[in-house]
Amino acid sequence: MVRQLRAEATRSAALRAAADLFLRVGHATATLSQVSAESGVTKGALYFHFASKEELARALVDEGRERVTAACSGMVDSRSPALESVIGITYSVLDLANTDNLVRIMYRLQLEVDAPDPSRGSVFATWQNIFSHLFERAIEHGDVIDSLDAETASCLVSEMLSGVLMVAEGTARLDGAAVRMEQVWHTILPSLVPPAKLPYFREFASRSLSSFVRRQEDARAEADAHS
Repeated sequence: MVRQLRAEATRSAALRAAADLFLRVGHATATLSQVSAESGVTKGALYFHFASKEELARALVDEGRERVTAACSGMVDSRSPALESVIGITYSVLDLANTDNLVRIMYRLQLEVDAPDPSRGSVFATWQNIFSHLFERAIEHGDVIDSLDAETASCLVSEMLSGVLMVAEGTARLDGAAVRMEQVWHTILPSLVPPAKLPYFREFASRSLSSFVRRQEDARAEADAHS
């Protein structure tokens, strides 16, 4: 048991260091020797867990995808309107990308290391499956327009979320991604919900943004207190 815990700690330390390093210098430039030096994990132990840099990158993708899937699944609450869950998940995903370097590097590596192997799945497919289930429930409960197709709507929101993340990464402004998300929700909600419910769901998207901003401020305050 002690040996297993030590091995898990070693692997976690290597993944954290690799995520930070890949974000800083790029996956193509980083070396396993640098990961070893920054993590404090010996080269022998590092190669025991990851035979190559590509294997390490795939482990980062898998771990990041698991964290995102867990966060999204945890927000699927049958007691809440399904469209609230859809909106909440988009902000949760952005929050993770902004606060967890392992999740953030997963998005960068997703297409690069997994593109040739679709059997491994993708975080984008995970979103679409969850959103499709939620939109089916939203249709059943009358929270969206009668003519809405769940698959089409889930594809729209998945690609919208991917686009916001891509722009945030491309402009190095992840901290502003939630504001753009709220603006996008404000724009597309009229095509998803009946007019009578539009004010409520727009307000919900705005409240979600406010909660996101408060979490960012709390995180910065905590970081300043420990610096």
